[in-house]
Formats: sequence, structure tokens, C-alpha cells
Amino acid sequence: MAAVSSLSFSAIGQSSGDRKPNVSSARYLASNSEGFRFRTRFLYQSVGLRASTTSSASAVRCMSTGTDVPPTVSETKSSFLKAYKRPIPSVYNTVLQELIVQQHLMRYKKTYRYDPVFALGFVTVYDQLMEGYPSDEDRDAIFQAYINALKEDPQQYRVDAQKLEEWARGQTSSSLVEFSSRDGEVEVILKDIAERAGGKGSFSYSRFFAVGLFRLLELANATEPTVLEKLCAALNINKRSVDRDLDVYRNLLSKLVQAKELLKEYVEREKKKREERSESPAANEAVKKCTGEYQYLS
Repeated sequence: MAAVSSLSFSAIGQSSGDRKPNVSSARYLASNSEGFRFRTRFLYQSVGLRASTTSSASAVRCMSTGTDVPPTVSETKSSFLKAYKRPIPSVYNTVLQELIVQQHLMRYKKTYRYDPVFALGFVTVYDQLMEGYPSDEDRDAIFQAYINALKEDPQQYRVDAQKLEEWARGQTSSSLVEFSSRDGEVEVILKDIAERAGGKGSFSYSRFFAVGLFRLLELANATEPTVLEKLCAALNINKRSVDRDLDVYRNLLSKLVQAKELLKEYVEREKKKREERSESPAANEAVKKCTGEYQYLS
């Protein structure tokens, strides 16, 4: 089969800091119905973790200053699989499993606090990943199971993402970055983020947040670099980190489109082969029948 450049969605889940984006290479289409394989690589040391080892497997637990012990990665994945028991095509499932591990690590960091821009970023990535999924109903059920496994509210993710999208569609390059001078609902959300990112509260930057910012700019038709620079300054966010993470995101979207096109071609070829195989016995039977009738008439 044709070779495919890899998709490493683990890169989206990591905070970039001063690291260069990690886009792995050499991915391929499988020769059976499982489709693609994806390399999973996690930089656990970058998110403040400790690992506890059992006799059967290593269980990753997040640091917590509270008395409640956070769930392990395997427990979160198990919750997801219990909530959604139907098989998921591997081109989607492998990336989903990688994403849920990365989001688990973010979710249980002591500095983590849910915010709508993060939610918009995740919803954007999820919808891009699952675009073209065979069933809209299953796609929504997977989303529900995924967010519930992280002990968060899937409805809140969707509502907040939609709220920010609707707001952004009504913005211009200037109004988008001047949110601090207004008192709307979304403006209050952005001002809260700016305060926390500026050191007045708990804020944990991630690439989902960067994607959320990009989505706001995209919907406002304000994707010029100068607008992003002003928005990052207004939010007290490091623009260099955002730039790097958006480069990763754009590359992944491009590779995802290519991968899905190759998968579509593969599925169509396999379908055609199955049709040809199913037609062959019928054709042979017709030949035998005609031959028999000819011999009888003779």
C-alpha cells in the first residue's frame, strides 16, 4: 500500500514551552481492514507526573496536593471503553486513545482549571478528527463517553464552544483584541483568562488552548499575525508558544486530510474487490447453466 506521513496527535496535547513540535514520520496503510497505525509518544516529564508500578503494568498517576487520589490513565481509558462499547475504526480509535491519555495528564495537573477557550480548542480538534465518521450518532456518543471519562461535562464543552464561535463570527480584527473594554459574557471569560494567565490565579497553557485561539481568529476573519500578537498580549499568553503549536496543528490537519483520502481509496478498492469476488460465482454458475442447456439441446 502507499506510504502515509504520520499523524501524532500527542503533540497537540503537550504544552510546547521551548520544545520543538514533535511530528513523527513513516506511517503506512495496513493491508487489512484495520487501516492505519499511529505512533504514540508521550513526554510525561513535561507535565509533572510520577509513575507507580504494579506487578502487571505501570500506572501513571498525576500529582495532586489534595487528599483525593486522581484516577490513573488506565482507569480513565477503561471508563471510556465501558461507556462506549462499540468498535471504533482504528484510523480514529488509535488517535482517540492517544488524545485521551494526553488530556488526562492535563486534566489532573494541579494547575488545571477548565475554561471555554480550551473547550473550543478540543471540540475543534475532535470535530476535525471525526469528520467523515460513518455515523453522526456514534460520533456524538464517542464524544460523550470521552469527556465523561475525564469527569467533565460534555454538554458544557459543546455549549461553551458554540457560544465562543457565535461571538467570534460577530467580531472584527479590532473588536476581537479589545475585549477588555467591554462587558459581554464572552468578554468576561476572556478577561478571567487574562487575569489568571497574568499571575492572578491558576492557569495551565496547552495546545488545545492555542487551537481555541486560532478558531476565534478564523471565525472573525482575523488570521493576520499582527492580530494574533495583539490577542496574545491582551490575554498574557506567550505568542511564540502559540505560533509553534498552531504550526503543529496546521501540519496535522494537512496530514489528516491526506490520510483520510488514502483510507477512502483503500476502502473503495476493497469494496470493489469484494463485489468482483461475489460476482464471480454467479458468473460461473451462469456459464455452467448455459453449457448444460447447450449439451441437452444437442
